[in-house]
Amino acid sequence: MNTFDWVVLILTQLLIVGYGLWKSRGGGRNMKGYLLGNNEMKWFTIGLSIMATQASAITFLSAPGLGYDDGMRFVQFYFGLPLAMVVISSVIVPIYRRLSVFTAYEYLEKRFDLRTRALAAFLFLLQRGLAAGFTIFAPSLILSTLLGWNIYWTNFFTGLVVIIYTVTGGTKAVSQTQKIQMGIILIGMVIAGYMVVSKLPVGVSFGDAVNLAGKMGKLNVVDFKIDLTTKYNFWSGIIGGFFLALSYFGTDQSQVQRYLGGQSTAQSRLGLLFNGMIKIPMQFAILFVGAMLFVFYMFNAPPISFKQNLVENTRKSEYQQEFKKLEKDYERASLEKKAYALRMVDARHKKDAAKEKEAVDNLRAAEKKAKAIKAQANKVMVKADATADTNDTNYIFIGYVMKYLPIGLVGLLISVIISASMSSTASELNALASTTVIDVYKRMINPNGTDQQYLRMSKILTVGWGLYAIVLSMFANRLGALIEAVNLIGSLVYGTILGIFLVAFFLKKVGAKEVFWAGIFAELLVIYCHTSKYINAFFADQGVNVGWIFPKLEIPFLWYNVIGCLPLIFVAWLFHKTKVFRR
Repeated sequence: MNTFDWVVLILTQLLIVGYGLWKSRGGGRNMKGYLLGNNEMKWFTIGLSIMATQASAITFLSAPGLGYDDGMRFVQFYFGLPLAMVVISSVIVPIYRRLSVFTAYEYLEKRFDLRTRALAAFLFLLQRGLAAGFTIFAPSLILSTLLGWNIYWTNFFTGLVVIIYTVTGGTKAVSQTQKIQMGIILIGMVIAGYMVVSKLPVGVSFGDAVNLAGKMGKLNVVDFKIDLTTKYNFWSGIIGGFFLALSYFGTDQSQVQRYLGGQSTAQSRLGLLFNGMIKIPMQFAILFVGAMLFVFYMFNAPPISFKQNLVENTRKSEYQQEFKKLEKDYERASLEKKAYALRMVDARHKKDAAKEKEAVDNLRAAEKKAKAIKAQANKVMVKADATADTNDTNYIFIGYVMKYLPIGLVGLLISVIISASMSSTASELNALASTTVIDVYKRMINPNGTDQQYLRMSKILTVGWGLYAIVLSMFANRLGALIEAVNLIGSLVYGTILGIFLVAFFLKKVGAKEVFWAGIFAELLVIYCHTSKYINAFFADQGVNVGWIFPKLEIPFLWYNVIGCLPLIFVAWLFHKTKVFRR
């Protein structure tokens, strides 16, 4: 990376952190200031803070790669989000504001009992602690790729920087910092998208690029087919996505804490609705950049793997001759793709439908051939290093940035991705600390402490959770597309948490024991649905058929949010009606 890029990167980071600390000066001297920012946030800051908490570096690093590999169907994941924002704004926000709670889980004890509050808080802490590890790993991935640093030491120092400024400024520093971070992030992604299109060959227009992406199946934005085994379609997005967003924004403390710090109920509502309107277009644009990257690499030969360290290691291994042959084959396949893509564009300009169709068929065949060669190369890389993870989805966008963008823009976009990670991780650490202090330490360990004791413990726990996240980040490099992995982890518990809250809001006669045991049942059901196929495979390897107990369930993770929520509500209602806990 050029010296000027380093200057841009460092200055941008100093500006962001300095701005956040300056705007939050004096705001972390007590618990209300440290955890809720003294309720001084306006709707615009709340909205951008909510977006920044959700849109970590994982979004800006992994999503373009997902668009490149799998097309734009992932955008359907967010289809239920706007409706969830309306429900949260109208139902949930007024309840939290009226009760003046620090965390969402305080409400559950007021409605049920301590045990139910502890269950929801535990599930939140479990999954959000894991997610924090992913958001630390994402920028470490970039820095280690750029500088050749050891990924584990990079994880440590990246996490350390986030811990320092989160502990120093509290939630107000986090929210104020996120405001400027999101501005830089959005500008950076617009520039990246423009640069991808501007570097297409002469004679290939934006319309041609969109047509190419569509013909190659990368603009698969909406799929109305009813198929419960498909990961992303309209129905999983509008139903499963609605339940996920309702739980994430309505019960996850990392999000709830953002709007609990609003000046008023109206400001909190506006912030949420603003996020609901902006999120889908933003995610569409990011995935579209990935689709355009796919077209760009039709005309510019991509590497056989975007993980250049694996490529270099294999070139030096005993399998170097076999690998070099595959590289040459892949290069020839890329030249074929370019030739067929140019023919397709030419036929389109001449409005020759027959030749365009022929070129498309040939292009698809060449793409299939290139994928087969890449799959062979991946096997060779694994032979050269048995520990190698050949999934390069998270490296595609950063690989493009490093090779093709001009000086200055590289530094800005690297800063964008690092900023996104810092903002999201800071929100998570802040929420983890507040939940642990309010729902565990203050409620169960030291209920009669002073405000200063709780403030001090909040900062200590921020450090503790930060170190925990750093440790987990060391294991995040074998999980494929990070944006899918982090949402899978959330989906394993969000349905259960949401079900508990919905019973609390709407089934006023259902009691604490009923909802608690219904929650245990629902969580076990979700875990069963997710692990059944793995248990089946394990016993099958031992020659034992356990399919009658553990079938090969292929359930897309978005549906886990429904599976956790609706059965919980039904079982809690059933327990109430049968009076099973009153005998």
